[in-house]
Amino acid sequence: MADFLNLDILFEDNHLLVLNKPTGILVQGDITGKKTLLQEAKKYIKIKYQKPGNVFLAIVHRLDKPVSGVIVFARNSKSAGRLSEVFRGRRVEKVYLALVKGIFREKSGILKDYIHWEEPERKAKIVSDGSMGKEAVTFYEVIDEDKNMSLVKLIPHTGRKHQLRVQLSKIGHPILGDEKYGGGKIFKDKIFLHCYKLTLPHPVKKENMDFKAKIPDFWKDFWRYDISKEILSLL
Repeated sequence: MADFLNLDILFEDNHLLVLNKPTGILVQGDITGKKTLLQEAKKYIKIKYQKPGNVFLAIVHRLDKPVSGVIVFARNSKSAGRLSEVFRGRRVEKVYLALVKGIFREKSGILKDYIHWEEPERKAKIVSDGSMGKEAVTFYEVIDEDKNMSLVKLIPHTGRKHQLRVQLSKIGHPILGDEKYGGGKIFKDKIFLHCYKLTLPHPVKKENMDFKAKIPDFWKDFWRYDISKEILSLL
């Protein structure tokens, strides 16, 4: 579990707090009442800046519990509103990396589906048309292959729940460790999906900002080289 004193902070100013989210922790609370990344980040700000009372920190996008990588929080209401609009307007570029099962025939392409969220199962399902679900579009590119696995770059153009997970499963390449979508169980609350890079306009300065997050160490045991060290040459 993440310790707020050891948060992996990628960027921080009066408007933003950008973290490298570890696997296995919720961004926001649910019915389980387990510790969340939001709570830990608020503790960090409260202690560092000696803030009395409640700390304002807003969630403007999310990563699933077993997913790691770049996540952005807003530190004031004005920034929260502007960042939420940026995400809704799809003016954010996200680049994910995934280790998936199998070798692709087509080494790059665009996945287009309609996704319906099934609340009782907490699971996404691909349906036949837009009357039953929302459109999901993802660009993929195979970066490397090893035995019966592939390292894939993913750029989602929409932001549906579990979009990348269910789309990769549909084409026969589920994410390793993603038991919910056919990737098998390797670790508890960890899958091999990582938001490596996120680009967005600063809510006040307006200039584009790139944030990159180191890949979790446990990936090293499942690939023939350290992806974190090689990633710049790969991308």
